[in-house]
Amino acid sequence: MASRIGVQSLLSGPQLLATSLATTRLQVRHGHRLRGKAPGVAKTLEQRLAEERAVDPEVARKVNIGYPHLKPARSAQLKERLDHLKAQRSNPELEKLARAKTLTVDPELVRRDWLKTSGPFHVQRLAEHYGVFEHLFGAAYFVPRVNLKVAFPTSGGELASPVYYGNVIKPSEATSEPDVQFDPNFDFKGSDSKQVGGDSWWTLVLTNPDGHFTESDKEYCHWFVANIPNGDVAKGERIVPYLQPIPPKGTGFHRHVFVLYKQEKKLDFGEYAVGEQDRTDLAKRTFQTVEFYRRFQDEITPAGLAFFQADWDQSLVGFYHDVLKRKHPVYEYDFPAPYLRDQEWFPLRRPFNLYMDKYRDPKQVAKEYLARKLARTHPFEGPEPALRFPNAHPVPREVPSWLTTQIKKDRRGWGRVNDV
Repeated sequence: MASRIGVQSLLSGPQLLATSLATTRLQVRHGHRLRGKAPGVAKTLEQRLAEERAVDPEVARKVNIGYPHLKPARSAQLKERLDHLKAQRSNPELEKLARAKTLTVDPELVRRDWLKTSGPFHVQRLAEHYGVFEHLFGAAYFVPRVNLKVAFPTSGGELASPVYYGNVIKPSEATSEPDVQFDPNFDFKGSDSKQVGGDSWWTLVLTNPDGHFTESDKEYCHWFVANIPNGDVAKGERIVPYLQPIPPKGTGFHRHVFVLYKQEKKLDFGEYAVGEQDRTDLAKRTFQTVEFYRRFQDEITPAGLAFFQADWDQSLVGFYHDVLKRKHPVYEYDFPAPYLRDQEWFPLRRPFNLYMDKYRDPKQVAKEYLARKLARTHPFEGPEPALRFPNAHPVPREVPSWLTTQIKKDRRGWGRVNDV
């Protein structure tokens, strides 16, 4: 205390006043005392989280493992656009249709133009949004240059369930091998003419990164077709036979990803083979896309992508029992018990019955509601008919307020009366 008085005695009057004002300005803001550093000095929550989650950009940089984007020359694009405009303006039929408001646009033509320009980049962004690249290839990605047309057939043989980029398909709609089509003559070099002559080899893999029962970093391979000649999937080697989606009950949506690889020559994938007699052995279907790519990264390049989501439906109960020969798994979330504060002797402004039911066994409460309902139900004639005008029937005055509220709720069909 003496030292503080001695320091203050060394300051003049104006200096002491300025020091006290500065101290007050730092400690009090808009009538409120500050805790910690003042705004503008203290770091925001966003800044603190950015410091804690800081990563090296060189380490976190994504690697493109697909084919590069070969952009045509600016002059060629401009010439093509001008020629197209000139042809459209010189066509009198288009003007007549436009004036008569009967001009239609071919959706397939629009889709082809989209796939030729910005479509592959949109598909890449969709795959990144769904975490496909992160969970399959880790820090790698690719731009799908080849358009994959995948559709599951119905029982009559018609193609009714197409696969796009994240749409939902039920397991009962994907029980058999899908029909897969793609252009095997896709030009990866940017030349004017497509590749002609010679054989092209492809590999198609369908995996589920969300459904492995024992290893979270592994996948189940649902289909593996290798050495596809010239885009004819029917002539490819079935390394792993097709298995329909099997998402267990309670696990939500599972992603099922088709990845098409371009290979320079015929390859041997015998180490991944699953025999027809072992097609229901899930342990032998264990797969890891990133390890598969590391093993063959010098011979294969990802070029096409399509994926869908599947969740549980009733058809999987029989599939697990009859085909997989295993118990049907059901997953449930174990909710923690709700927090209940200590009971009070006189809880004010709280319904007596609801307050007491919070501290009782929920099964006992439900049992009492059920017994009360059965007591008003005739064994042969059924329950009592509902009141036509429930609010028109008075409640005796001697009935407590909490019981009055309960009676009115029961008459209107509100609250817990609907749980039994």
